[in-house]
Amino acid sequence: MAPKSKTKQKKKDKKQKKRKVKSMADKADKYELYQLSVQSPEEDIEFLANVYRDLRGQKALHFREDFCGTALLTAHWIKRGPDYTAEGFDIDTEPVDWGIKHNLRPLGDAADRAVLHIQDARLPSDKPPDVRCAQNFSYWVFKTRAEMSDYFRRAHVDLDDDGIFVIDLHGGPECFEPMEEETEMDEGFTYVWDQDEYWPIPSEAKSYIHFRFTDGSELHRAFSYEWRVWGLAELRDILEDVGFARVDCYWEGTDEDGESGNGIFTPEDKGEHCLSYVAYLVAQK
Repeated sequence: MAPKSKTKQKKKDKKQKKRKVKSMADKADKYELYQLSVQSPEEDIEFLANVYRDLRGQKALHFREDFCGTALLTAHWIKRGPDYTAEGFDIDTEPVDWGIKHNLRPLGDAADRAVLHIQDARLPSDKPPDVRCAQNFSYWVFKTRAEMSDYFRRAHVDLDDDGIFVIDLHGGPECFEPMEEETEMDEGFTYVWDQDEYWPIPSEAKSYIHFRFTDGSELHRAFSYEWRVWGLAELRDILEDVGFARVDCYWEGTDEDGESGNGIFTPEDKGEHCLSYVAYLVAQK
C-alpha cells in the first residue's frame, strides 16, 4: 500500500481543525431545561389533587391544563391511575409536539386518556373538568381587565359543578425591578430569569429565560415573555366578579431560617411582606 501524501494529510488535519466543536448550548434541548428548572410536576399535581379533595371530599378525575406547552402536568395527572383523564390547550404546536414525544408517548396506552388541543385556552373543554389550572403565570398574556375577565368567565362556565380553577402568580417589590436571577441546577447548568424591562403605567413587562453552561456557552433568550404584571388582589376581585363562589389564596410557608419558601402552600388571609413570592389562587365554582 502506497504511503499517504503528506500534503493531503496536512489538508485533512487543517479541515478537521476548522470543524466547529458543538458547545453545550448547541446540544441543549430548551424544553428539557425548562422542565428541569421551572416546573415541579409531582408537587404541583399533588397540590391540585389534595386541594380538590380537601374542598370537595372526593377525588378529582378530569383535569385541564391551560397554556399546557409540553403537557408535563397533563402527563403526570394521567399517571395517577386508569380513572384519570386530562385535556391540554395551547396554540403553539412546537412545545405540544415535543411534549407528545417526550412526555406522553413514553406512557404507552395511558396516553390515550389525554387529549391535547391546538386551540385558544378560552375555548371549552370536551368534558367539564374537576380541576382546571393555568400555571407559570402564562395567563398574564391577557393584558386588559376585559380580556382577563373574559378568560376567567369562560373558565367558570367550563368547570364541572364542583370544579375548581387554580392559577399561580408572583409578586413583591422585586417583580417590578429589572434584574437577573441565577439558579445553579443540579443537572449542571444555570437557569437565568431575566426581568429585562418594566413599564409602570400599563404594568407590563418583558422577561427572558437564559440557560448558561459550564463551558461558557449560553442558550440566550431561550424563552421570551411580554405580559402584564397582575396583582394578587385584582386577580382575586376579577375571579369573584365573574361568578366564582369563593376565592382563596394559598400562601407559601418559610423554611426554618425564615428566609426561603418551603414549598408548602396553605390558605392565608393576609400573607406577609417579602421581596418576592409565589402564591396560588383557588377559585371554587
